[in-house]
Amino acid sequence: MKEVKDLIQQELELFEGKFNDAVASRVPLLDRIMKFIIKRKGKQLRPMFVFLSAKLHGQVNDVTYRAASLVEILHTATLVHDDVVDESFERRGFFSINALWKNKVAVLVGDYLLSKGLLLSLENNDHKILQILSTAVKQMSEGELLQIEKSRNLNLKEDIYFEIIRTKTASLLSSACAAGTWSTSKDEIITEKMGLFGEKVGLAFQIKDDLFDYGNEAIGKPTGNDIKEKKLTLPLIYTLNNCDSETRRKIIYIVKNQNKNKEKVKWVIDAVVKTGGIDYAEKKMTQLKNEALNILYSFPENPVREGLKELVEYTTDRKY
Repeated sequence: MKEVKDLIQQELELFEGKFNDAVASRVPLLDRIMKFIIKRKGKQLRPMFVFLSAKLHGQVNDVTYRAASLVEILHTATLVHDDVVDESFERRGFFSINALWKNKVAVLVGDYLLSKGLLLSLENNDHKILQILSTAVKQMSEGELLQIEKSRNLNLKEDIYFEIIRTKTASLLSSACAAGTWSTSKDEIITEKMGLFGEKVGLAFQIKDDLFDYGNEAIGKPTGNDIKEKKLTLPLIYTLNNCDSETRRKIIYIVKNQNKNKEKVKWVIDAVVKTGGIDYAEKKMTQLKNEALNILYSFPENPVREGLKELVEYTTDRKY
């Protein structure tokens, strides 16, 4: 990751100030919450994809910085709202906004961020960037609702699973790559191509997250957490569709009725491993990663392309 960051170090440093300015508020409570959010930002993978995608096709400019800010603003807004929906009181090892300031404030903070993002683009006539990111936000909402609808009976097929993670997770990374590309290329075909690249990386990224639920690394969430929350991930979907009927019935019963029992959850995890769900998910993740790299390799070789390659590999090789 250090080599990747070195390629865009100057851009990332300048971005920090621009992002802080973009979310600043004159309301003391809001400003305090914004500072809290800024201090606890994550790895900033999405802004990195924006800058590298932009740099691959031209010279980083003001539109690129605004695109990166919009991506990060919208991502942050969705996380704040997600914590309310999921009734989660922790985010990246810290208290969530709703834990500290209650749900009403958290919802309003998410709304504030969304409006700031919209205004950032509209006030600068970045209409194409706004279209790309607004489409992603729409898809994310659709993905969340599709997951709620389809997960109730624990009978999720693989194609529906991929539709859910394509809209819910991969759409934002896809839009980050597309927005960055548009900011320097103004080329519809290249922008669409880089959007597809980002989508495949995003799908691989989510499968890696699924796999963490079956490992023991310190990843910020307990092993088996997805099972406890009745979330159908790819290893579990594969297992339910490929195990014998007795094992399937037992898994469904545990996930529905005994998902807080550590021993029962461990039994499900062991069944997933035994059936080959982990191996299958890893193969799918690697396939998507290679498809993303094939798109990337269609562009001329240079240090920025190499940096994007390393970032892609980081998403599937990361330990948390």
